[in-house]
Amino acid sequence: TYQTGMPLKKKGSLQTLQRETEAIQRRLDESASVGNYDQHKRDEVEGLWALQDRLRALSLQLQDSSNDAEEDSIGEKDEESQEDEDEEEDDDDAAKNRAASDEGADGARVPAEGVPGSYVVLSAFAGDEEGDLSVQKGDVLRVLQKNEDGWWLVQDSDSNRGLVPRNYLRKQSEDEESDEEWEAENEPLDVQPSTSSDWDSVRKTVTEMDATDVLSAMGAIPPGFRTSTLSRLLEEGMSYRASHYIQPKLSQSELCFKDLHLEPDTGKVRPHSSRVCLTLTLWSCRFIPPPGVGLTVLSRHIRLCAFNGTQVLSNIHTVRAAYSPNSPKAWSFSPRVRGMRPSVLDGDCFLRCDSQSPGLGILFELGTTYVRNSTGQRGNLSCGWSFLQLLDDSGTLLPLRTHELTVHGGTPYEREADIDGTSSKRGSSNTGVFQQVLMSRKLPKLRVNIKSPNTRTREQLNLLPGTIVGCLSTLPLLAVYRQLLADALLLERVTMQNADLICSSVLATFPEVLDQTDLMDAFKKSWVEAENNLKRSDKKDIGVLKKTFQSVFMSGVFPLLFVAGMPTPLWADEDAETCRARFIYSPTQKITMETMLSSSHTHQAFDISQVTYDLLTSAWS
Repeated sequence: TYQTGMPLKKKGSLQTLQRETEAIQRRLDESASVGNYDQHKRDEVEGLWALQDRLRALSLQLQDSSNDAEEDSIGEKDEESQEDEDEEEDDDDAAKNRAASDEGADGARVPAEGVPGSYVVLSAFAGDEEGDLSVQKGDVLRVLQKNEDGWWLVQDSDSNRGLVPRNYLRKQSEDEESDEEWEAENEPLDVQPSTSSDWDSVRKTVTEMDATDVLSAMGAIPPGFRTSTLSRLLEEGMSYRASHYIQPKLSQSELCFKDLHLEPDTGKVRPHSSRVCLTLTLWSCRFIPPPGVGLTVLSRHIRLCAFNGTQVLSNIHTVRAAYSPNSPKAWSFSPRVRGMRPSVLDGDCFLRCDSQSPGLGILFELGTTYVRNSTGQRGNLSCGWSFLQLLDDSGTLLPLRTHELTVHGGTPYEREADIDGTSSKRGSSNTGVFQQVLMSRKLPKLRVNIKSPNTRTREQLNLLPGTIVGCLSTLPLLAVYRQLLADALLLERVTMQNADLICSSVLATFPEVLDQTDLMDAFKKSWVEAENNLKRSDKKDIGVLKKTFQSVFMSGVFPLLFVAGMPTPLWADEDAETCRARFIYSPTQKITMETMLSSSHTHQAFDISQVTYDLLTSAWS
């Protein structure tokens, strides 16, 4: 007799393995607190590796059985008359084997809730991170897993898999469904070594577990907390930083700048209005649940940007909140400090956005930067978010006033989630109206004041790019920098077709200073002191202001950028912030142009980018 495959019984090894992996999957998905999490995690990982070894052994046995069957079939040709009964038995075994294989393949490929439907892509999405799937408008995708954070695991017609935001997808109707079968459904049923979809599913679950899942299982954070969306965007590169948005952009023809022009008579930057131009003041947050034990909070802050429900349309600006241990659920902004208030603590901001996107508004993400006490691991959490719509259906700017916004849990890309898990109680039919009113008053809230800029502020804002968000106290410096850009790019170039490097340390390095708030505060302080020494007429003379800007920047700020001993800026790192402050403000360590020329001074290796401005790189980035 011969075998066409390893016979599978009703309670065979593969079924047992599948049940064990499903049990592990269920335990990983549980959100209950775990007493000894580290030990539990080690036990689970060891169990997973043991399952992988067993699975590989079973796969090799299946392959050996298939090879033996092929060899036996060759010998069978000479003894065909003696093997009729065995052939019938083997055909029965093969049929059972195919049925079991079908069941195992489908059970592994499709989640337990059933065969998912097809979805149509509403808009093109370019995956920025590893694991994302880039799709085009009109593509038909198969949803494999619907994650609560709003990012769904999908598969396209070429069997490529990855994550796509759920708001980019629409359920495909029956009339739109294609008659073509997915390639994954027509895969051959032969079992290959080390390709168990069960193990791949378990391994993917373990390796892609979000940090918030672990912290939630430990009871360290409320259920509505998530990994910070805006912090992740800031860490990806320069695309969402102020240094990127302050630069002039080329027009569609790429023959001129679309947001930087000169008045021919005066030589000043030509003001241009934006679709939305306003100032805002962050006042307070209340009833924000704090993280639990096991975490040390390094910073509480709000990140804000222009947003249309699906896309971040501007740079991301961060304001750190003041906090008192006596009121752990209350955040405040713009605390009173001696001297000039640091930019990172200043709740007075401005916003300009020229996007024609419907549903334009401001996204506020409440966040914390934390460190785990047991491992020293740092991370950024979203404690909730709010969205303030600025335009009505006709595109008219809504009235500017003080708003008290509800703070939602989860992320802006998923359904509104409750931060502290008490929404079910508030909506319970057993709760009286009076109790519901009292509980609604304890909802997490963000209070923010939106207003129209005054005449002087509007004049300065109209010198900036069409889209940018920032600290209101830095506005005068940004306006002068734009005038310096206009002089270098529109007046002093030989021809408009000339794209050579421009020798200017100020133009080249000011954007870098703009992203380092402590250096920007030092520049602002020196600028105010120098401006106070000017005559009243000089304060209105743009020529005098430009010379003052360059002198203050080169004498006190530029040298600090390239000090060898100064630490690299690191958000919410108290040691780095303290050390940098010593270099910036300490008289004994103060760096100037004179000390840079001293033999005792150590600075970074010289790079041509420190003194040259590349207009093409800046405009096309």
